[in-house]
Amino acid sequence: MRKFSPEEKIQAVKRYLYGKESGGEITQSIGVHHSNFHRWVKQYKAFGDEVFIKNYTTYPTQFKLDVLHYMDKHGTSIRETAAMFNIPSPESLRIWKIAYESEGVDALKSKKKGHLPMKRGNKLAVDGKKETLQAENERLRMEVEYLKKLNALVQSKEKSPNKTKRKSSMN
Repeated sequence: MRKFSPEEKIQAVKRYLYGKESGGEITQSIGVHHSNFHRWVKQYKAFGDEVFIKNYTTYPTQFKLDVLHYMDKHGTSIRETAAMFNIPSPESLRIWKIAYESEGVDALKSKKKGHLPMKRGNKLAVDGKKETLQAENERLRMEVEYLKKLNALVQSKEKSPNKTKRKSSMN
């Protein structure tokens, strides 16, 4: 599926609202699904030109709850609700809904992403981690050597000429 720039979306919506083309003609000419196009129109009517400019944001827990309660109370679809609250991706709403239904309010709390920043002067923690990794590495080396020796021992016992054979009892 092709991604559309904010300018392309605005131009398509304006062609629909202020031109003489139908929604079907526009969706066919630009190659977008009609449901996505109608979501663009709703968003544009509600929020204007700025609606399609992506703003990467985290939403507060209370906002997420309010959106989900609105959707349940009014029976609006995920796409309609996303358009009403200017949430760029309806998929976000779907994820919130599933998380809320399965895990409750705590699942809606924002989680920090990425690595924790290293603090200056925290060389002891880095050195401690390095020593731990070195110790684990040495333990794994010893384990590999032990398994090699064990394997060699088993191999040599299987090849040994003194190996006794079981007598089969045949009557």
